[in-house]
Amino acid sequence: MTVQPVLAAALRFITPTLPPIDRVFDDYSSSFSDGLLTNGNVVGRLEAAVAERLGVSHCVAVSSCTSGLMLVLRALGIHGDVILPSFTFFATGHAALWNGLNIVFADCDRNTWTIDPTDVEARINRRTGAILGVHLYGNPASIEALQYIATRHGLKLIFDAAHAFGSSYRGRPLGGFGDAEVFSLSPTKLLVAGEGGLVCTNDATLARLIRAARNYGDTGSYDPELLGLNARMPEFNAALALAGLDLLDDKVKRHNHIAELYTSLLADTPGVEFQNVDIADCSAYKDFSVLISPAQFGRSRDDVAEALLAQGIPTKKYFYPPLHRQKLFASRGVAHDLRNTDSVSERVLSLPIYSSLTDEIVERIALAIRRLGS
Repeated sequence: MTVQPVLAAALRFITPTLPPIDRVFDDYSSSFSDGLLTNGNVVGRLEAAVAERLGVSHCVAVSSCTSGLMLVLRALGIHGDVILPSFTFFATGHAALWNGLNIVFADCDRNTWTIDPTDVEARINRRTGAILGVHLYGNPASIEALQYIATRHGLKLIFDAAHAFGSSYRGRPLGGFGDAEVFSLSPTKLLVAGEGGLVCTNDATLARLIRAARNYGDTGSYDPELLGLNARMPEFNAALALAGLDLLDDKVKRHNHIAELYTSLLADTPGVEFQNVDIADCSAYKDFSVLISPAQFGRSRDDVAEALLAQGIPTKKYFYPPLHRQKLFASRGVAHDLRNTDSVSERVLSLPIYSSLTDEIVERIALAIRRLGS
């Protein structure tokens, strides 16, 4: 029997909600007129606005989250091993490899899917220099536990907060935890700059070094202090992000509403599991992902993805395969027992979520999933 498609037309997986272009041009026009197109007044205004919003001492705008992570690891002088999750986007691992660091993979928690502090501590040895946690999909990592471990062992703690602008931990905005947190402003994120990243920290020395490192390590004397990159943020990108700050609170609310709607509609579907977000925290839900368990659902994750695509519903597998099973990292990282990571990554399915996605479409996507499992 042919199943009637639930959508009349194919859906996009992501459609960024952007500020009015006139507002962006208003912010950008003075820099354009002055011919100052990089690291000018608008970048400074964005940095100040973000620092105030997040309650951090310093915000440094860079060209991407990846370059921000690379420069933080360099500026902190990390050597030896860095412990990071395998269940993450590969840019997390790229930042470590670019710095010549040895990667030691830690397992994820089976409920939150973020890095497991207990497994992190089990991986620490005399060569360990840092812990690199990830706020997965916007869900805050176990910050207090990781900070306790880092402090006790004298390690640096950095957070890849690429997904998490707008998230909060125990009532505090992410951005001021650990030695530094680094956000992404790419088009799939809630705060969009086109391309760009933000390094947030309460360490004045680190902030000064990052400002130099984004400009080849040069503080202005034409005599570089450290090995840096061209990681400057263009003024136009800063103007786009600055104008987008006004939209952020509504976006976070909308993403949380969509996540709650998906959860309520699929809660009674056998074989569908959800990421746990602590009741004291807020996830920005950059992504909304579920786990499909074939034995209970009746189909594999890949079968579900294929069937949904045939009905015009695109999905992603964020993040499959995990880093320790990717060619680049399999020979460059130390992987022990990562059973939770393997289990979650083999079943994960990311569903469309963005501000302009209507409740009706969310309901239809949930209906399509329920039908597949019936």
